[in-house]
Amino acid sequence: MKKEILKREYFLYKMGYFFPIGIDEAGRGPLAGPVVIASVYSNSVYVDGVYDSKQLSKKQREEIYKEIIQKNSYTISVISSQEIDKINILNATKKGMLECFNSLYNQIKTIDIALIDGNQKVPGIEIDQLTVVKGDSKSYSIAAASIVAKVYRDSIMEELDQKYPQYNFKNNQGYGTKEHIEAIKKYGVIPEHRLTFKPIHDIIKTENSDKNSGILEKKQRKLFDF
Repeated sequence: MKKEILKREYFLYKMGYFFPIGIDEAGRGPLAGPVVIASVYSNSVYVDGVYDSKQLSKKQREEIYKEIIQKNSYTISVISSQEIDKINILNATKKGMLECFNSLYNQIKTIDIALIDGNQKVPGIEIDQLTVVKGDSKSYSIAAASIVAKVYRDSIMEELDQKYPQYNFKNNQGYGTKEHIEAIKKYGVIPEHRLTFKPIHDIIKTENSDKNSGILEKKQRKLFDF
């Protein structure tokens, strides 16, 4: 049933659109790693099994991903944790979405509408765009983009896991699990951590406060010869 739902985006035909591009992201919520955005244009070639990436197993995603990048046109944008801290996660996601759109639209000028997962339109997209809440369970193009983004980001986190095994990125993908937060407290932060995200921001603030408190205490002891 799921396969049939996402074989075609029939709801667009009644609106007069026939060449949609789907755009979705992976990694908005984690405490570490980039946010990855992908866009997919099917060109009426549909891969079986495409559905919301969160509803698929890792093995299913990886198998379907291989088919998508072989049969469909796609682009990927990676926005670093440093950029996320600089412009915030919403703007970073929109930046990546615009980059993906521009890259694919420059290749395929027949695209007539951009389908954006969620409820936020992307400034700068030059053609019509439609936001679709839970679009990865309603639109083939968005669902395909969600799979591409998820698999690509997971591969990045697996590489980071080899570099920083103490954070177990391979299993937590940078999300704020109890184990991950405890590792941050024990080993500190790395460049791939998002310093403006609340758990990390609070940990750093507490550590700096404790450090400053210790320095002040030493100064007081020296002043009063304790």
